[in-house]
Amino acid sequence: MKKLNMIVIFILILTCIWVPSGMAAQKLTLILDWFPNVDHLPIYVAQHQGYFADEGIEVEIISPSETSDALKLAASGQVDLAVSYEPQTIIAAARGLDVVVIGRLIEHPLTTLLFLKGKGIRVPRDLEGKKIGYTVPGLMDVLLDAFARLNGIQQYERINVGFAIVQSLTAGKVDAVMGPFKTYETVTMAQKGYDVGYFELEKWGIPDYDELIFVSSKKTLKNNQASLGAFQRAVGRAIEHARQNPEAALKNYLAQVPEADSKIETAAFHLTLPYYATRQELDVKRWQQFADFALQYGLVEKKVDVTDILWVHAR
Repeated sequence: MKKLNMIVIFILILTCIWVPSGMAAQKLTLILDWFPNVDHLPIYVAQHQGYFADEGIEVEIISPSETSDALKLAASGQVDLAVSYEPQTIIAAARGLDVVVIGRLIEHPLTTLLFLKGKGIRVPRDLEGKKIGYTVPGLMDVLLDAFARLNGIQQYERINVGFAIVQSLTAGKVDAVMGPFKTYETVTMAQKGYDVGYFELEKWGIPDYDELIFVSSKKTLKNNQASLGAFQRAVGRAIEHARQNPEAALKNYLAQVPEADSKIETAAFHLTLPYYATRQELDVKRWQQFADFALQYGLVEKKVDVTDILWVHAR
């Protein structure tokens, strides 16, 4: 009997040693670039469908308090991942921040220069002498300057409007805003009864780029390569699920973001769906083309070799 008790105790000890170490999920923190919206839907789908759990990770999703918070927090290691923008990441790399791109969320530009119709704005040069807002300091103001240089706008006043896009335009604080998405703020303003126009950046001289990406720090990647690879795979799987089951994916998202306006989000989702990344592989050539453009048009002061900031071992 004593021998049997010893065997039972030994088995219990082995269970305590092996089960937690094999089953404990790796925790990751992810900060969004903006308040939650359908641009981020694949992240919430991965959460809801258990794709993160399937990969052995647990992801905490955080909303930023300021529009420029996300990248800085990821670069400093205060969070594991951030949703950011390709131009912002190249600018950060040129300034010496510790950044590395893990994967993609939106694979083409959505950013516009948005304005109210009926204000005499038909081509970019009509913005000469106007007040132009921007949403993300250190990114959209720099893109605005490049856009102005490309399109012959010489005199204008820049104003940081942050999250207050609609209020700034409708109150006449600014004549246009650099940063609103053609798939989201256009919907928001239309449903509020405003007739808007916009200039798509890629049609007015700005090269093609990945609008939304996942960024980490090189230090975080070194210590968490397996879990970041798992995150990348789970997001890719969620995007494919959204393409195959759009209405179910939207329902999953809305259930997790109850504060969202379902009417606006539904309309925006159907516009955004074609732009979700078709793959997680990062296009080194396209990234380098944008980095070279950034140097030529003053977004950065020194050349960025994108192979230093792209995690090309994509799954």
